[in-house]
Amino acid sequence: MMSLNHPSTVHWVSSTTSPEFTHLSYALTHSTVIALDAEWKPVLKNNPSHIEYVKSTPTIDTKTKKHTFPIVSLLQIACFSSTNDQNISSSNESLVFLLDLSTINLLSVYGLLKEVFISPYVIKLGFKFKQDLIYLSSTFSVSGCNNGFDKIEPYLDITSIYYHLYLKQSRSKAPKQNKSLATICKEVLGISLSKELQCSDWSQRPLTVEQLTYAAKDAYCLLEIFSVFVAMVEKEGDSPSDDGNVWSSNLDCGLKHIFEMPSYGEKFVVTKYGEASDIIRATLSESIQEMSTEDISDSLKSSSITNELDRLLLNIARKYGDKIVLKESDKTPKMSKKKVKKNSTTTMIAKDRHFEDVDNWQSTPPWDLSMGGDGCPKFLCDVMVEGLAKQLRCVGIDAAIPYSRKPETRELIDQSCKENRVLLTRDAKIMRHGYLFRNQIYRVKSLLKNEQLLEIIETFQLEISEDRLMSRCTKCNGIFIHKPLSSEEAVEAAKGFQVIPNCLFNKNLEFWQCMDCHQLYWEGTQYHNAVQKFIDICKLDK
Repeated sequence: MMSLNHPSTVHWVSSTTSPEFTHLSYALTHSTVIALDAEWKPVLKNNPSHIEYVKSTPTIDTKTKKHTFPIVSLLQIACFSSTNDQNISSSNESLVFLLDLSTINLLSVYGLLKEVFISPYVIKLGFKFKQDLIYLSSTFSVSGCNNGFDKIEPYLDITSIYYHLYLKQSRSKAPKQNKSLATICKEVLGISLSKELQCSDWSQRPLTVEQLTYAAKDAYCLLEIFSVFVAMVEKEGDSPSDDGNVWSSNLDCGLKHIFEMPSYGEKFVVTKYGEASDIIRATLSESIQEMSTEDISDSLKSSSITNELDRLLLNIARKYGDKIVLKESDKTPKMSKKKVKKNSTTTMIAKDRHFEDVDNWQSTPPWDLSMGGDGCPKFLCDVMVEGLAKQLRCVGIDAAIPYSRKPETRELIDQSCKENRVLLTRDAKIMRHGYLFRNQIYRVKSLLKNEQLLEIIETFQLEISEDRLMSRCTKCNGIFIHKPLSSEEAVEAAKGFQVIPNCLFNKNLEFWQCMDCHQLYWEGTQYHNAVQKFIDICKLDK
């Protein structure tokens, strides 16, 4: 049985003379499947109502006054090899590489990437990667790399893979609406993939630990989704192999592991030039750096069709594979033409004052005793700040989410009024509705969850204490049964919906159960790490 190794480290590649680049070069030329993603600095739209970041919009060069594509500053590559080559993967090695395009010599990596992109022996995975490829091609082109990249083949889009899985499981027509990567990840893997950092500034250096973790997850989850698809294909009998599960995804120690690792940010590897590397011998480093385009191509060929898994992947590439081909028209930036409504000066001033009032909280919250409330802070987080809801729950604050996944503005207002909650949002459109109450809504300014949490604590003068940390269910916002459960009681309570690992029974742990959704919790390593995390964030130890 073969499975994807979860990455214990993530390699930051910023120089062609570093051991990390050697490792990347070797992995790319000896892998059967790679997952690709790219990040760039989003366009900043500054208008009177709010500051908005738009990810995929051409910009205007201040010198030439011409439209240009955004410059890709980070390329994420997750590699999988079907061989047992210890140079590529082992229990201690990572398969995720973050290629810093803002500092590395693009001419030195152009040939390697181009050969891998068109190699018939390497399956390339992506999520709607054509837009990324356009920007990536433009980034390399302006740096003197010929015409950039024109093609990726064979290519499998995760959206197409999802539809194949969906049709097999539901035996119905494919859903009409396009699914986001976060939605696909949730449905296929059962993992929540946060996208809140998608529009952060990827051109800044150094990147934050949160940005690095986000980037690594985005690429690695594509491999995990693909592994589920491969298992389905093999089960359906499309595989030339009869040996059983050649590729199976162990989700308990795979993607879930890196999503829950509290010290994941400490695992990033940045080796300075001249440091000793145990990854690959120095002789291998020299040979790879001296490889010509023909050498790279030969290396790619030599690693192909070596075992049954290779034949299975080749079969999948032939049957389900596609390609991305860029036309000349794709390489020309186009600005969308939007009609701009003319507003009178009076109207604009009024809107400015309205947004200023909403942004700067000066009202009495609806839970205040003087307003007839019970004195307990309550919030409603819309879909744009849904991650903030979990943060607030972790520090013991009542934070609900909308009843429906795509609520109308009127529904959000009704729910917040009915439950005496302050609506938290980053959606400027909600602010334009004249029937909003001043003490019923607040626009969150921060982008990162930890910063959002501190902003809400400071703005609403919330009292956070250590004994209230992890006192609410992070899944449904319910509160815990006050009496802790024994191991026997926990097993009985978990029957039918939750599995308790056997390793917990020898540790004499106490269990708690949510009174609403009946989810069980226990004071394990993850619990203590979470408590310490929020002690540090909220500075409770001072």
